[in-house]
Amino acid sequence: MKRLLVLSFIAFSAASSAQVKTLSHPSAPDAVFLHSSLGHTWQMQRFDKVPENGSKVSTSAYAAGDWLRAIVPGTVLNSLVANNVYPDPYIGDINRRERKVIPDIADAGREFYHYWFRTSFRIPATVKGKRIWLKLHGINYRSDIWLNGKQLGSMAGMFNAGAFDITNIAKRNGENILAVNVTPVDTPGQSDYKNKQRTGAIGENRNGGDGLIGRNVTMLMSVGWDFTFPDGVRDRNTGIWRDVEIYSTDDVVLEHPFVYSKLPLPDTTSSTQTISVEVRNVSDQPQQGIVKGAIKGTAVSFRQPVNLSAHETKTITFENIVIKNPKLWWPLNKGEQHLYTMDLSFERQAKAIHSVSTRFGVREITSDQQTPDKSRRFLVNGHPVFIRGTNWIPDAMLRNSVKRTHAELEYTRQAGLNLIRFWGGGIAESDYFFDRCDELGFLVWNEYWMTGDTRYPADKELYLANMAATVKRIRNHASLAYHVSSNESTEMPGAPELIRSLDPSRGYQMQSECCGVHDGSPYKYENPMQYFENTASPRGSRVDGFNPEYGTPCLPTVESLREMMPAKDLWPIVDSVWNYMDGGGFHQITTKYRQAVNEFGESSSIEEFAKKAQFVGAMNYRAIWEVWNYNKFGYGDRWASGFLFWYHNSPVRQTGGRMYDWSLEPTAALYYSQNALEPLHAQFDYLKNTVSVYNDFRKAFPQYRLTATVYNLHAEIISSKEVKVDIPADGTVKDAITLDFPDNITPVHFISLELSDAGGKPVARSFYWRSKDAYEGKWTMTGPATAGFQQINDLPAIQLKTTVKVVKEGELEVTLRNPTKVMAFFTRLKLQDQHGKSIRPAFYTDNFFSLTPGETRTVKIRFSKEDVPGKAYRLITEGWNVQPEVREFKLK
Repeated sequence: MKRLLVLSFIAFSAASSAQVKTLSHPSAPDAVFLHSSLGHTWQMQRFDKVPENGSKVSTSAYAAGDWLRAIVPGTVLNSLVANNVYPDPYIGDINRRERKVIPDIADAGREFYHYWFRTSFRIPATVKGKRIWLKLHGINYRSDIWLNGKQLGSMAGMFNAGAFDITNIAKRNGENILAVNVTPVDTPGQSDYKNKQRTGAIGENRNGGDGLIGRNVTMLMSVGWDFTFPDGVRDRNTGIWRDVEIYSTDDVVLEHPFVYSKLPLPDTTSSTQTISVEVRNVSDQPQQGIVKGAIKGTAVSFRQPVNLSAHETKTITFENIVIKNPKLWWPLNKGEQHLYTMDLSFERQAKAIHSVSTRFGVREITSDQQTPDKSRRFLVNGHPVFIRGTNWIPDAMLRNSVKRTHAELEYTRQAGLNLIRFWGGGIAESDYFFDRCDELGFLVWNEYWMTGDTRYPADKELYLANMAATVKRIRNHASLAYHVSSNESTEMPGAPELIRSLDPSRGYQMQSECCGVHDGSPYKYENPMQYFENTASPRGSRVDGFNPEYGTPCLPTVESLREMMPAKDLWPIVDSVWNYMDGGGFHQITTKYRQAVNEFGESSSIEEFAKKAQFVGAMNYRAIWEVWNYNKFGYGDRWASGFLFWYHNSPVRQTGGRMYDWSLEPTAALYYSQNALEPLHAQFDYLKNTVSVYNDFRKAFPQYRLTATVYNLHAEIISSKEVKVDIPADGTVKDAITLDFPDNITPVHFISLELSDAGGKPVARSFYWRSKDAYEGKWTMTGPATAGFQQINDLPAIQLKTTVKVVKEGELEVTLRNPTKVMAFFTRLKLQDQHGKSIRPAFYTDNFFSLTPGETRTVKIRFSKEDVPGKAYRLITEGWNVQPEVREFKLK
């Protein structure tokens, strides 16, 4: 199979940048992809403004001079914004439905966002004697596809792909005109609740609008949710949202290869593979030949003859394919992520006429409830894995790109997460996304498109067809761990049987809150003392068993805040705008979060407020992770097998931000999560005043040294304790040290923890700030992690000693030393271009850290030269009490 080109249009305005996409697995080594940057322009026009039908629109005689340029892959609304028809919905409360700046489909009607898309292409002269195919990888929602005046067919459902044989329609020596008529979802629903049959769960807003969006097989969150636009995306993401591809084949095509590995656990010295592939005869004549296969890096090869009638498809299966001493695939911190490549070909008369390659990992992922509390656990290659995962929310308007996905997953890896849940109201993620999960060691919980907040799909067969297409597309990925039919709902009849027939290698459960997984929460800002106390959820104990949703927000940095709303709404804080950008005020940013920030003293500017807000986000994120670390597998006070943070990425610009903002600017929450999720970690409990050690590796570490040092505000050592600890494999050392805080200690003080190996080499450090405020119980804003931090303003300003080494273009190594006798609190590094705009994405190995007197820290920074307009950029070192220092650099 020779792939010729991918048709896409690169964005032509800042509002729609970074739209270039690639296919992750070319089907042949000579595959060619031509992107929009090479000249493939798409246009679009509203359907009711085009009186002609597809037979006319898809011809070169049709004049489309007044059509708008379109973003493909993308959506109607993305293109309208890029054409300046509407302003960017991600800014302030422009998207607010009541403002009517951008018409909502529920108000304007479905026809308002019903559009034609049109482009042209040529078939390369090198393709002779081959069949030509057009493949659309994803359209939302219904479409009719026309080429050169002929209708090729139709598609329905957001997660289906369509491949059309255009051999007899495409012009080999001329321009081909492709026109796609795209209709919005059948029932767009609306964001109000007047027809809603149920209210939200305890502690949640009522999500999914009136619930009617659930009648479609689509991205359900597009009607509105409390973690995105509360009143929805105006066009419900109508458009050609995935790649459009042209490729060639011979008369026999290999499709959907699948490798299913089994290990004779606990023995891992061999693995047995069951391999299958669909062989399709696309011609009018019988075909016969041989399917051959081989696994690179092994001596494994196999073959099987096959006879096909005209237009027949057969599934060819190879059983008992043994790999001796396989290199196993492991999730993060458990081992290597080894991936094998399998090559398959169909040979006719000793000539390969079609070949496909696929990657897979030899691993066995299982899930059961063999735990003391019958909670769900996950095992990889027979080894229990404590899940420290997250919920993934896609970009609200599908402003996706390979570059953006790469950056987000780099941040995810840096944080130390080991499982990603594709929440059921989102999308089926891209092949590239899964490729990176394979490579980075993430497990994936794949959820399908039903939720308890919305009604059920009206068309069972359409839903199952989209499900089948998705399972076949993703099932070879080593990272894929678990299938779940819905978010807090039920399953479509026939869904479990379909999934098990297509993928018997993985576990399945009906919905996200059953079968050993309890319901989630908390979601909002809460007093971090309640995480330690296990009282942060209004639903009762939630730090136990397996929790699918447990989280908190973090305000974005001031640089991001300035970009996301007009200055008049930024400071003083305009509650109505900030709340709209917080899912309708769901995460309590303008109330409890603001109160927590003010515990560091009232702020006089947005700069000061945003700096202090990072203290709050850092504290809460790390506290959550550390409470779960402590209770891993029953080592602490309760049995816990894991949880999924709700949620760590940002689908829109939002004040209730996460580990990084939509603009890809990390917050302190990223680095304090990274600290808590390091594989060997020393941690402090604000409720018990104890120090414990967490180990995520599969090996034990005997005779390690744990040191805890308490400093007062003036960086004077008040006490220091040291113990030796034997750290169990994949376990926790509970309460190894208890700290005492004298009555006369300063109201704000600090704790430094250090874990060293048996030879005395430091392997982990953690730094905490604490107050003397007494905790008065749940639902108060009191306690040493929460209140009484005003004295932090008394820290004197200091200057750090900083040296910078340019390792290579796009990579810096920064060494910072605190030469003073004062604590350097919350030191931050940031890259800016010559205009003062943040360079994003940029990957700092650490940030928002504190330095004790005499301490040195080295930070490595990576960024792309492509993200630096011009050649000049600067590195700024600053901190809460660190004098800013600016260094200028130039790219070669």
